[in-house]
Amino acid sequence: MAVAGVLVLARSLRLTTKFTSALDIPAEFIGKNVKLRGKLHHVTEKGLEVEHIPISIPFITLLQRKWQSTGLLSVRLAGVELAPSGMAWLQRELKPKQMIWFQLLGREDLVLECLVLINKGRFLSLCLNEEILRQGLGRTARIEGLHHDSPLYWKLHKRLLQAELKALKKNKGIWKEESNSEKIRDRISNNKLVQTLKQIVTWLRGSV
Repeated sequence: MAVAGVLVLARSLRLTTKFTSALDIPAEFIGKNVKLRGKLHHVTEKGLEVEHIPISIPFITLLQRKWQSTGLLSVRLAGVELAPSGMAWLQRELKPKQMIWFQLLGREDLVLECLVLINKGRFLSLCLNEEILRQGLGRTARIEGLHHDSPLYWKLHKRLLQAELKALKKNKGIWKEESNSEKIRDRISNNKLVQTLKQIVTWLRGSV
């Protein structure tokens, strides 16, 4: 019984520990894709800077407050290559000190690869990874930290590709920009003046 009590206490301490560095997070947490809670501080080119907010158990939390350090976790949207407009969107949509959830998928040096979720009501949540792609504000990328042959990898990758496809079909965000660029190129190539100039250049080259 005493051993069981010690194990329960150790597990509780682990769950209530405030992680201030990606390296502090146990490997088993990442392996089990644990979902953590945090408070947003900054949106940067690399992702989100988040203050981890652990589960609060009064008597344990009181003991830990004396020695817990401060620090921010670097959280990246897994499977997403952010466009500049995507970073601007995040800075505009997310509020300072906003509470978010981040599900651990992998760790690369000091950066956590995560699915990031925000509450949109009592029972609703929004996955930022999918929303960025759905709005055409980024492209799908390799999900770092997950094995390519794992069911979870392909399940998440499929979700992200479906979100990107919606933006592509509706010409949203970066896909609209590419579509406009193609139209401009087509107009230029079909322009009579350009065609005439091309013919002149070809004739001059032949004459030389």
